[in-house]
Amino acid sequence: MESRGALTAAAEAMRAADPGLIVTVARGSSDHAATYLKYAVELLAGVPVASVGPSVASVYGRPLRLGGAACVGISQSGRSPDIVEMMRAAGAGGALTVAITNFADSPMAEVSAHCLPLLAGVEQSVAATKTFVTSVLAGLALVAEWQEDAALRAAVAGLPDAFAAALSLDWSPLAARMARAQSGFVLGRGPAFAIASECALKLKETCGLHAEAYSAAEVLHGPSAIVQAQFPVLALAVEDAAQAGVVQTAERLAAQGADVFV
Repeated sequence: MESRGALTAAAEAMRAADPGLIVTVARGSSDHAATYLKYAVELLAGVPVASVGPSVASVYGRPLRLGGAACVGISQSGRSPDIVEMMRAAGAGGALTVAITNFADSPMAEVSAHCLPLLAGVEQSVAATKTFVTSVLAGLALVAEWQEDAALRAAVAGLPDAFAAALSLDWSPLAARMARAQSGFVLGRGPAFAIASECALKLKETCGLHAEAYSAAEVLHGPSAIVQAQFPVLALAVEDAAQAGVVQTAERLAAQGADVFV
């Protein structure tokens, strides 16, 4: 498979480079996928990850010294001029560059040392859906192969069954509440914060709802002041070390009168 060969090559290059830093380049939904990748890399590989503003290269024309680093760019189309320019500049600055995009022949792929093609087909949705999901999975697959992590490989392989199980759940109580909402919070911590950010964006794009994503820790430092009776809150409490803290925040907001879904 084209994607398997590309994944293997990129992972081998990552092991050979042994980067002490990874930077990401993305916008919108792709940036949320990059945030998920950030947490995956930091938690599993112990390598710090930072997002680089594309305008550093495309608008300000400033070079970055990225020797010993890797740069991962994520873009559905791979054609955004500022993303392409930042990827080109990252390579020129010494970084190992990896593009994650739906189009292997895109300008971003062409200026990058490696490309992980999503092969998701044409994105029909105005709010990118399948390409967001596959971008997250491509990042996880890269980490699994780079780190030769058997458990993560198995988890990625099992995701279709996990998605099917999630779709079979009864989401009608949450849907009914959000249909009456004008605003709301989506909370998460760690990798779940990235998904909370994408969820809030989707609520804006598809429902015209003023939804904001917050870390379950940061929401208590100011934003929680606007939470009053029947304010909708969706808390993503995944089964990891942050779960107890997310649940604690959800309980605190429920005590303020919020309609909380965990």
